[in-house]
Amino acid sequence: MAFRGCKWLFLLDRQNCFAKAWRSRRGGWKRCCHWSAGKSLDPEVKAFLEENTEVTNSGHLTPEIRLRLLTPRCRFWREKPDLWPYGDPFWAIYWPGGQALSRYILDNPRVVKGRSVLDLGSGCGATAIAAVMSGASQVLANDIDPIAGVAMILNCELNHLNPFPITIKNIINSEAGNWDLIVLGDMFYDEQLADGLHHWLRKCIRIQQTEVLIGDPGRHQFLSHSIHSQLHKVIEYSLPEYTRQENYGLTSSIVWSYQPSDGSEDC
Repeated sequence: MAFRGCKWLFLLDRQNCFAKAWRSRRGGWKRCCHWSAGKSLDPEVKAFLEENTEVTNSGHLTPEIRLRLLTPRCRFWREKPDLWPYGDPFWAIYWPGGQALSRYILDNPRVVKGRSVLDLGSGCGATAIAAVMSGASQVLANDIDPIAGVAMILNCELNHLNPFPITIKNIINSEAGNWDLIVLGDMFYDEQLADGLHHWLRKCIRIQQTEVLIGDPGRHQFLSHSIHSQLHKVIEYSLPEYTRQENYGLTSSIVWSYQPSDGSEDC
């Protein structure tokens, strides 16, 4: 997260807990819900997020998109992470894989124009927002954190967009949806989660001929996973200085196309 020093490292370590949540919530969870345009937000949660995040479009690859994020001017940049009342706010960081995907879509609207798009692990919703801006016919954002869903609606409003549908549940290992394109960024930080993603994405491609784009800055868990041998590099972006500092030395982020071979293992 955007907390400095040990607080950043503390929350990065807790990505393991987040990964366990993705693995354990197969087929839904107690707070599973589906947001769509016109759904009212909890005023207390909305007020808390507005008070404790900053609206920004600087320091990232997509200045066209305004987002509510944790920044050095926010209280919880300095506070103990456990004081944040709604679970680890992974959505409040614009992670480099998501930045690369969003930049690529904005620069190449043909990738999504007139197509149905699933943004898996959407977080702040930037890539889903980029897809809407670029003419996607249908966009669904997915995350397991209900507060991420609230943040996505607020971010849609910031960018003068009607909120797209948002599903708050783990859809990995569910039936393959009929999507033209699945995009996901920064999700290969845990081996078991990566395995689940690998099998589910391959199933979507085999059954529905879905196209899959993955954004990642080159994390070890991603580069060392078997999926990497079935990826084709689409484009690499140099990260802005602010994002480099926020991610402790990562200098670039890459968009990959996932194209499993015909002889790959069945799902």
